[in-house]
Amino acid sequence: MFTLIKVFFESTRQAYQSLVGNKMRSFLSLLGICIGIFCIIGVLSAVDSLEDYVRMSFDRIGSDVIYVQKFSWEEDPGDNFWKWMRRPNPDYQDYLALKKRVRNAKEVAFYTPIGSRVAKYKSSSVEGGFIISGTQSCQEVLNLEIEYGRYFTQAEASKANAKTVLGATIAEELFGTVDPIGKKIKVSGQKLEVIGVIEKSGEGLGIMNFDEAIMISYNFGKKLANVDNKFAFGSALAVKAAPGVPLAELKDEIEGILRSHRRLRPKEESDFAANELSTFSKILDGFFSVLNMAGFIIGIFSLIVGMFSVANIMFVSVKERTNLIGVKMALGAKRYVILLEFLIESIILCVLGGLLGMFLILITLKLITAAIGFNLYLDMGNVFLGLSVSIFVGVLSGIIPAFMASRMNPVEAIRA
Repeated sequence: MFTLIKVFFESTRQAYQSLVGNKMRSFLSLLGICIGIFCIIGVLSAVDSLEDYVRMSFDRIGSDVIYVQKFSWEEDPGDNFWKWMRRPNPDYQDYLALKKRVRNAKEVAFYTPIGSRVAKYKSSSVEGGFIISGTQSCQEVLNLEIEYGRYFTQAEASKANAKTVLGATIAEELFGTVDPIGKKIKVSGQKLEVIGVIEKSGEGLGIMNFDEAIMISYNFGKKLANVDNKFAFGSALAVKAAPGVPLAELKDEIEGILRSHRRLRPKEESDFAANELSTFSKILDGFFSVLNMAGFIIGIFSLIVGMFSVANIMFVSVKERTNLIGVKMALGAKRYVILLEFLIESIILCVLGGLLGMFLILITLKLITAAIGFNLYLDMGNVFLGLSVSIFVGVLSGIIPAFMASRMNPVEAIRA
């Protein structure tokens, strides 16, 4: 054990001398290792950060919700486009059927977009706000967090009261620093009292970004548009599973109820699609795998270049210390000690290159996070992976030079 510790410290000293004595050669040789680790661990860190962000966004909007629409999320909308367009949109009657008969749901919601409208408050006006007409249950099912004020009550929704809940961007552009609660805005000739503001979702992922939404009740929406148009675009049902109920079980129940409600024959294809967020998860899994693979391929080529560079350093080191190797072996040094000495030196050089690469990753991720506001991080799992890869490359780089050094004839080595 003492011998191994001594060999380790001796190898560390020699690696340091190699770096200090040949700065440019060592830097250029370790650059390949640095770039390889930067590519592999950098891509992995970016993908892990993005994946965590996406999963968190899915959890935020509800991974326990089934969305019933005319389009299926599992198919390209361009494929069989007219088949999808001929389908009726989910409507309020579908909502009532599910509300009455579904047993495995915690809550059922129905919403339909009415379209883009100009919203006005005194001298301020905002274009591009989209009106969403929905049931009172939308708040719970779609996980709408209210930052100021409140959401509709059931009584207000039933009586079609002229009240609205605004998205954060719309509220900010209309009112600035003024408290919007209780103020009245004008949309499509109708005056609406603002009773709440939805928490800003920013760049988060979701079925719908509500920052520019003007939420109104379904019954009040009838005064602005034909919300019962079965072939209008965008209306949907959202069904939140009861605690402990698998989504597959809820999906089967929803399909059975809607097929019965729409009087579809047993062999007839369903004219609706029951979608869930796991569909996106499967697509994203493949996307993240491709990104990881691309990072590995780029990194491996860089590591191969770096491996040959480090091997070149080790061959030069063996050549320069041939006489010293002969003296050590003549004094009784075992062959495995000589082998370990050069092998550990190679590993230390590669680990230094790997640490430099991860330091650059950390700086790069911090700069990108500050620039785009999206949190990118380097976790300990990737750090250990980077170190493991560096050690493995160090073993491959140094094994042949170390073996050659350990097989030298002491007498010939001293003469050299």
